Amino acid sequence: MSLVSTYAPLLMRCGQSAAALRWDARSGAWRWLDPVTGLLYTLAADGDCALPLRLQEHAGVMAMCSSGRVLLGQGKRLGMAELPTGVVPARPLQAQVLATIDPAEPRTAMSDGATDRHGYFVFGSANIAADRRPIGSFYQYSQRYGLRRLALPTVATACGIAFSRDGTQMYFSDATLGAIMRCRYDAERARVGEVQLFAQGGIGGGALLVDACDQVWSTQGPALCQHDAGGAVRQMIVIGDQVLAGAAAGGMQLDQLLLIGGDGGVFRVSPQVSGVDFAGLADTPFEDAYAEAQALRAGAAR
Repeated sequence: MSLVSTYAPLLMRCGQSAAALRWDARSGAWRWLDPVTGLLYTLAADGDCALPLRLQEHAGVMAMCSSGRVLLGQGKRLGMAELPTGVVPARPLQAQVLATIDPAEPRTAMSDGATDRHGYFVFGSANIAADRRPIGSFYQYSQRYGLRRLALPTVATACGIAFSRDGTQMYFSDATLGAIMRCRYDAERARVGEVQLFAQGGIGGGALLVDACDQVWSTQGPALCQHDAGGAVRQMIVIGDQVLAGAAAGGMQLDQLLLIGGDGGVFRVSPQVSGVDFAGLADTPFEDAYAEAQALRAGAAR
């Protein structure tokens, strides 16, 4: 393992916490949620000041959509909202509900999610009750197939969901155990199999991302770790003593890393400057045009 200690000065501090950090290629900006204050932040690729947008309901899970809208996980409801293109609106952003997750179980809420390579949204839930029993599940949602549960082991807190470059492998973890798991994944049939341990992560959960070389990166405490194909750590980026809550590739060439600490500290790492061996892989936006296309076809058939 090669330890790379990268000093990155604090770019800014936003809010009290961070979740669901994503690069929005359409707008050329990073976006992330503060589930404590109910804000959605936007930071331009070369910016040094994040703009906040207030949400009608606090959210902790997010994905960018192919239309430019945003998919939000708000407690037990999955919804979609239009993002403003000009002046920040005076009213909080309200999401249109698409699905309610496990409505008969009051102890669970959505905890993490990511789009697969087909543009379907895969997410997990957490037990938010005091008992912390492993009753959380994993799901796939698409406008083509609706909500489908994935046959994966139950967890206390689902986190760290990511997909291989070709989309046939899914990575996930349980924040209470720390182990990063890998399984076979079939997006069209929403089927999984061959679940196995990939690497030991950090207790408390963290973010996962897959780079252009199909290698997995995980946040573990104050470090962002790069794993090889067998799960062993190849290099680490350690920034201060903050616990990292999010990490995402971005920039116009996908050659930057944005790291956000659990207390809202924001750091931007440029591999060209730091010497870190990194090339980003773009997220596939959530495909939200299927319903509109079906409606147009139905109208034309009348």
